[in-house]
Amino acid sequence: MKRLMMIVVILMMGLVLSIVASGAEKKPDATLKLSEGQVAVGIGWSWGKGILTYNGKNYAFKVDGLSVGDVGITKAEAVGKVYNLKKMSDFNGTYTSAAAQGTVGGGAGASAMKNQNGVVVELTSTTQGVNIKLAAEGVKFTLEKK
Repeated sequence: MKRLMMIVVILMMGLVLSIVASGAEKKPDATLKLSEGQVAVGIGWSWGKGILTYNGKNYAFKVDGLSVGDVGITKAEAVGKVYNLKKMSDFNGTYTSAAAQGTVGGGAGASAMKNQNGVVVELTSTTQGVNIKLAAEGVKFTLEKK
């Protein structure tokens, strides 16, 4: 009986790992880059703008509620992969944490977040040692009108 249970556990672990691996290989619907921002007293670096690249075109958007609290940095950048984006209007909204934020290999900060339309953004700081922080109420992305 123990041997059967062990086999079932191993098979389940293999299934979970294969699902995670296949999800990690999914091609994003769009990408984004955050490179403009400002330093706010008591908050640290706070982004104000970004560029979303979707179907070969670039779209500017505003960012509210995303910061890095590190003192002494002069420039912070982040890039992201966007999933489940079926139409541009789905990008707008408030994104909340979909997974734990933290630091990944090379010291880059990472965060996964999801909005009310099901759009998922996996955001990674490209600035060494910077940890991206979401505001408690979430991060708001709003496409700028042309």
